[in-house]
Amino acid sequence: MRFPPPDHNLLQFLRTSLQVHHRFISGSLSRADSPIYVIGNPSADLDSIISALVYSYFANNRVPRDYPRPHVPVINLDNVSAGPELRRLRPEFIKALELSRSDAGESLEGPVLKEYFLTVADFTTQIKGREGDQIQADSVLVDWNALPVRSSGDRSGKGSLPGLPVKFTVLGCIDHHVDEGFLRPIASTQPNLVETTGSCTSLVVTELEKFGLWQKSNAASANEEQLAKLALCPILIDTENLQSKHKVTNFDTVARDFLLSKATTVGASWDVENFYNEIFETKQNSLELLTVDEIFGRDYKEWVEKPSSSTDQTSLQIGICSVVKSIPWIVQKAGNSQTFIDCLKSFASERKLDVVAVMTAFTLNDGQFSRELLVWGLNSSGENAVTAFASNASTELGLETWQSLDGDDDTQNIKDTISTADNGMRLWVQTNLAKTRKQVAPLVRAAAASL
Repeated sequence: MRFPPPDHNLLQFLRTSLQVHHRFISGSLSRADSPIYVIGNPSADLDSIISALVYSYFANNRVPRDYPRPHVPVINLDNVSAGPELRRLRPEFIKALELSRSDAGESLEGPVLKEYFLTVADFTTQIKGREGDQIQADSVLVDWNALPVRSSGDRSGKGSLPGLPVKFTVLGCIDHHVDEGFLRPIASTQPNLVETTGSCTSLVVTELEKFGLWQKSNAASANEEQLAKLALCPILIDTENLQSKHKVTNFDTVARDFLLSKATTVGASWDVENFYNEIFETKQNSLELLTVDEIFGRDYKEWVEKPSSSTDQTSLQIGICSVVKSIPWIVQKAGNSQTFIDCLKSFASERKLDVVAVMTAFTLNDGQFSRELLVWGLNSSGENAVTAFASNASTELGLETWQSLDGDDDTQNIKDTISTADNGMRLWVQTNLAKTRKQVAPLVRAAAASL
């Protein structure tokens, strides 16, 4: 079955989806008529947010086919409301929205964002103090495949988000990470695609086309043009404009070609290179106005791993921060090496982490893409996990003795501070540039599980 393109633009859809959400949490909708929440992962990066928006837009009141239901995208930020803070913390997302629009339209200033977007923080605030049983809701996961709080054992497909008193049943999933063993069998009427690829949005486009929700054609409406440009953003950013041989897969190139045909059929000619460069520059500069704590939390993910030798319920809490600047840049932002260490320790302590890691990925002035990796065991169990990780993963990741790659004069001071800060802290240059957090996180988790 093929569907005609939606006759509303993205902002009209988002405004309506929020109205449906408010009706649901007020209790005026039955479970059968309730929305399906499309939830991105807690890093809430460009890929996660746009995957949720694009899938929700085309699936809204079309999926499942036998009983179509509204879809509501959720930005998975548990401490940020839609509004000025969303614009400040995710400027590249707002830039992508603005550049994808073919009309002048309404300005997307901070206060206006509250009319269109729902964050986890908003959701939590809206149902705070609500009387009655825990809310039951259905969801589709994009750019991850497991809820962090599981209602029961593996393959249950039921769980919740920290601090949000809503029990979700996961109906479908589109993702490009390692299978977490959470999903139950998914019905053929719901999306079900977990594959390795550069961008999750590429998989979203694949599923939409498979279900007949977004079709190939030589003509596209103005609404499709906007969605195509928006969907191109994370694909281009996550694959370095389709130039990263380590990341690009056939899913990415096919999705790129599909979207380009939609993005360039309406109105004047469109410069996709300039489009990519503007969003890339905005993302690279996005950390300038943030505190060091916000920089660590901006693209952050967390896992719980139980050591194989554990006879009780003791588990290790693992958190990994991804940053698009170098360690010396963050140190300079903090003021000095010791303040950097203190900020990271405070960040980890607030989240009760046993192991915290900082992965940096940045481009030098000469155009060379580079990576660094800092891993810190904050107690004896964490230190043992870091030791196991260093032993097992160094060759695979190409970990080498750290030195500043961007010409920083404070190299020795950073080395000395880290070497004396704590025996459980290690810092390397990561020479295997193909290994992103999708590959590094399982290695850290495996080290913790091996104890």
